[in-house]
Amino acid sequence: MKRVMLTVAYDGTNYCGWQVQPNGETIEGILNRCLSELLGENVAVTGASRTDSGVHALGNVAVFDTDSPIPADKISYALNRRLPEDIKIQRSEEVDSTFHPRHTASRKTYEYRIYSAPFPMPVRRLYTYFTYVPMDVERMRQAAACLVGTHDFKSFCSVGAQVETTVRQIDSLEIEEEGREIVIRVTGRGFLYNMVRIIAGTLMEAGRGHREPEDVEKILQARERQAAGPTAPACGLTLVRIDYLD
Repeated sequence: MKRVMLTVAYDGTNYCGWQVQPNGETIEGILNRCLSELLGENVAVTGASRTDSGVHALGNVAVFDTDSPIPADKISYALNRRLPEDIKIQRSEEVDSTFHPRHTASRKTYEYRIYSAPFPMPVRRLYTYFTYVPMDVERMRQAAACLVGTHDFKSFCSVGAQVETTVRQIDSLEIEEEGREIVIRVTGRGFLYNMVRIIAGTLMEAGRGHREPEDVEKILQARERQAAGPTAPACGLTLVRIDYLD
């Protein structure tokens, strides 16, 4: 028996998120099915990040155990021949049998992309949030600076999320301009349900002048979901990578 780690990239547009559910197709469900067919075993992967419906990934991580004689580094090649075009394995490798993708200390990097222009760009519609309202990027950066560090992010968590604590650490939060796109790039040790999308929605309000940058401190202190901005649409969010610290 060996434990295999997969680095998984996917376009989340056509899926009901990562986690298996009865009412639609999911990334996890397809991986389980294709791996079980390939290896001739009943395989159930464990994912590092349970991304929501419509969210994309360049480097999500999943592990599974197998008795298959296929070398771990070759499983990616065989599996990719079975997977749909919008889900592909970037790497497969053997890891220690005790490795768990969610319980091992890690940093996750997400990007939220905003397409800011007078008119939408059709080829970017699935991977960015479109706005024709100009945004002041410097105001967004000032607001973002208040979120770096260890804070209680309860105001940036969807109501009803079941977690032991809403305290999280953000290591960096950068905002860059790439042509017509504004990129919010956030790296942290763990995120609450919809936390990055709520951060993006709040920073966009600051960029539009609907909030002052210093209001973010008050939002953190409020510890109330309604104090923060809206949850930004899923299409703009991509899980870029997961870096394990151990």
